[in-house]
Amino acid sequence: MIRRNRILRNTPAIRAMVAETILTPNDFIAPLFITEGKGVKEEISSMPGYFRHSLDGTVQEVKELWAMGIKSVLLFIKCADELKDNKGTEALNPDGLMQRAIKAVKDAVPGMVVMTDVALDPFSSYGHDGIVEGEEIVNDATVEVLAQMSVSHAQAGADIIAPSDMMDGRILAIREALEENNFTKTGIMAYSAKYASCFYGPFRDALDSAPGFGDKKTYQMDFANAREALRETLMDVDEGADIVMVKPAMAYLDIIRLIKDSVTLPVSAYHVSGEYAMIKAAAKMGWINEEKAIIESLTSIKRAGADLIATYFAKDAVRLLNQ
Repeated sequence: MIRRNRILRNTPAIRAMVAETILTPNDFIAPLFITEGKGVKEEISSMPGYFRHSLDGTVQEVKELWAMGIKSVLLFIKCADELKDNKGTEALNPDGLMQRAIKAVKDAVPGMVVMTDVALDPFSSYGHDGIVEGEEIVNDATVEVLAQMSVSHAQAGADIIAPSDMMDGRILAIREALEENNFTKTGIMAYSAKYASCFYGPFRDALDSAPGFGDKKTYQMDFANAREALRETLMDVDEGADIVMVKPAMAYLDIIRLIKDSVTLPVSAYHVSGEYAMIKAAAKMGWINEEKAIIESLTSIKRAGADLIATYFAKDAVRLLNQ
């Protein structure tokens, strides 16, 4: 034989030397769940080891993340039921939990890249990502609120707005609203290919944001489709997105690769709550090695083409990479 491929697999040092995909803390976006109160730390039952924190705990968490080398967080808030309505009124409150959280994080760790979820489901009495009329989630009226919500987040100090709603035309509306209000340095990370997936269940537990009727299939994408993902993403690029996202990640590695090969913007992927919970559950049963599954899963997402990965394993992954 003149070619022995096993030569380059022979030792850990050789394998590391020729590795094609390298994970670093710079790859990770850490999602954070925030609730009202003080000294609150509530474990999410369907996401073992992951918590909702009050603002004081969130600040401590952000400081720890920064010390580990993680440079980006994505904020989600749990809105009190009495503040929910069909118009997203609380989403626009300048003293709302999201706005206070943005300010608290930026005050505590000014260098941290603060990304904010923009959608109405945490604030909706119906649990949908938009305004409801009858049993229809209406597009254009929702987009108007999302644009106002984005400006409110920018005013509070957000670095990057992350609309997760999948309404048509919202990236352009948000970009125009930011420009009109002189937020010319505020970025947009568009959830461009967000699928109507069963893997979001634990997340909805975390924020109490499950839809009150029906499902989200009239606005989130059909998981049978790939070309549609490219169409949605290219539209978001044209409308002014700075980063595009595929969500979920592990069941959509082909979509990540398709998007990566088709656009020049950074591509992010969301390693979602159900994907986290499956690894945790299988590890608890002794069926897989949790630490190895974390690194293999995240490496596969980066190998598929993701430049950034939003993952609940961010802290665990950095600890493992540092071993």
